[in-house]
Amino acid sequence: MEAKNNRHSLTTTEGSSRAPNRAMLRAVGFQDSDFKKPIVGVASLFSEITPCNAHLDRLARKACDGIYAAGGVPQIFGAPTASDGIMMGHQGMRYSLVSREVIADSLELVSGGMNHDGLLALGGCDKNMPGCLMAMARLNIPSIFVYGGSILPGVGPEGEDVDIVSIFEAVGKYQAKKIDDKTLHKIECESCPGSGACGGMYTANTMSSAIEAMGMSLPNDASYPAVTAAKDRETFQAGAALVNLIEKNIKPRDIITRKSLENAYTFVLALGGSTNAVLHLMAIAREAQVEWTLADFDRLGAKVPHLGDLKPGGKHVMFDLHRAGGTAQVLKALLEAGLLHGDCITCTGQTLAENLKNIPSIYAKSQKVILPLDKPMHASGHIVILHGNLAEEGAVAKIAGLKKISITGPAKVFDGEEACFEAIQARKIVPGDVVVIRGEGPVGGPGMREMLSITGALMGQGLGDSVGLITDGRFSGGTHGLVVGHVAPEAWTGGNIALVKDGDSITIDAEAKKLHLQISDAELASRRSAWQKPPLRVERGVLAKFARTVHSASEGAITG
Repeated sequence: MEAKNNRHSLTTTEGSSRAPNRAMLRAVGFQDSDFKKPIVGVASLFSEITPCNAHLDRLARKACDGIYAAGGVPQIFGAPTASDGIMMGHQGMRYSLVSREVIADSLELVSGGMNHDGLLALGGCDKNMPGCLMAMARLNIPSIFVYGGSILPGVGPEGEDVDIVSIFEAVGKYQAKKIDDKTLHKIECESCPGSGACGGMYTANTMSSAIEAMGMSLPNDASYPAVTAAKDRETFQAGAALVNLIEKNIKPRDIITRKSLENAYTFVLALGGSTNAVLHLMAIAREAQVEWTLADFDRLGAKVPHLGDLKPGGKHVMFDLHRAGGTAQVLKALLEAGLLHGDCITCTGQTLAENLKNIPSIYAKSQKVILPLDKPMHASGHIVILHGNLAEEGAVAKIAGLKKISITGPAKVFDGEEACFEAIQARKIVPGDVVVIRGEGPVGGPGMREMLSITGALMGQGLGDSVGLITDGRFSGGTHGLVVGHVAPEAWTGGNIALVKDGDSITIDAEAKKLHLQISDAELASRRSAWQKPPLRVERGVLAKFARTVHSASEGAITG
């Protein structure tokens, strides 16, 4: 290797004054020749707390093998993860979005401090992907992301495929006495059959797909299942590809551009991905110093069809897409349709079009997962940005799989998720209601909790198409129903959602892109004059730090 390939690490290793630094590196296995090679940080978000990440230690070793084979020297280090699915429905979910920031800080801290020449990160659970990409954009050293892959589907009571959302919705069915204890237990035991991230087009698969389209991971990274030799091979190849990136000095900000962000969000829309993509892509754009606003999401949503018949709005899971041909074949179809920018450079060192040159379109053979361009699930995007006097900065709605995309009804207001869940359990929510959950925003939560327990219970009780739900918090990628999240400004900072009263008439209209509280301006002003800003819920620790530094959801809920 020429010295130019260790342009960063030589700050740590070159010259007589760095003998103490080298001495410590020798203690972890370095040889004389290694100090002239590129030193690569391998960030493994391995954790036994969640199936999403439980296998990443093995994959990290595969990445190291690829780096060694290509002439680099890998250094594995850890970073925290937090399991959204396990933290769902209780106070633990407040730490979920905060973990995105902590992951980004952790990777920046280690690779920045060690002067790594490149960074390879392996992640599985939802916040891993954006957290790793944010760090890569900050550091701006050659980088590649490897997704741990999705879980295989489980087998339900009737032989049907089940996944994590199946058990959340089964809770609602059980509450409505539609299933018994035995059936509930069966679904619980089968929903997560092994390692890998949640199987539908939920947030983990959404963000891994976006990152692949963005060019920061190898082709088919998003669709290779977790427990396959294909994922092992790809991870090895990613290690080798990173050394190639270092040689060519291609950095994240060369790859993450307005065009590649458009590719990323186009893929999210085509697959029917999670509303969390709005939050996370804005955060990645900010770290990459690319101008990107809510208007960009709306602009793309108007022209990209929803093609993926994938859960939660459809029938299939990511394993089905893998069997149908994989994410790269869908990208090829979108490229041929003129919906992607093929000239964007990627982590292979080639453009997106060059990566896909010899890959067939998903439409080259018969399959049922990705619908034809002329017969989509929706002709335009399933994620809609709403504005109105309840969301002056904006809010995000997801309309995938819905027959009805508007509602006007009386508000049932809850200060926090728990109060709402109790009302659902007591069967106090009825068709026509517009449920309002506030105090769950980035500052108010703090941490902007996801509410899959709420939406799962509503769906399980058969209310998914007959009630509306708005919140300044978030929704899981597994959510479906007429729901609106990310309402900004949030209640805790004085947004108008703080002023809603039980019985107020609220309109959610996804077609007109409106979210409106049907009261007079004079009444709204009167309520505002009586409103007092509440103190933060927490005064110490990581949640307090987040609450004091976080920006609005309309800016990606980033800190700093």
